[in-house]
Amino acid sequence: MIKADLARVVYDRHGGVSYREAQDIVERMLDHMRTRLIGGENVKLTGFGSFIVVNRRERVGRNPQTGDTITLKSRKYITFKPSKQLKF
Repeated sequence: MIKADLARVVYDRHGGVSYREAQDIVERMLDHMRTRLIGGENVKLTGFGSFIVVNRRERVGRNPQTGDTITLKSRKYITFKPSKQLKF
């Protein structure tokens, strides 16, 4: 599924908006989620799942090509935990 598919669903289910407006709604929603995640906040979509910001500590790694030891800086990354309602 891509953003265009989401926009199509919004357009089909809400007859009062044009397809262009549906695309704008999807884009604004994703921008808002992106901004919150970059700011370190978790995003929870009830019935779908949660995007969780995790802090990874600084650690020692190894360059696989040379075998040299390097220090990997601390960083944030995002994980997704699906809702229990999503069962496969």
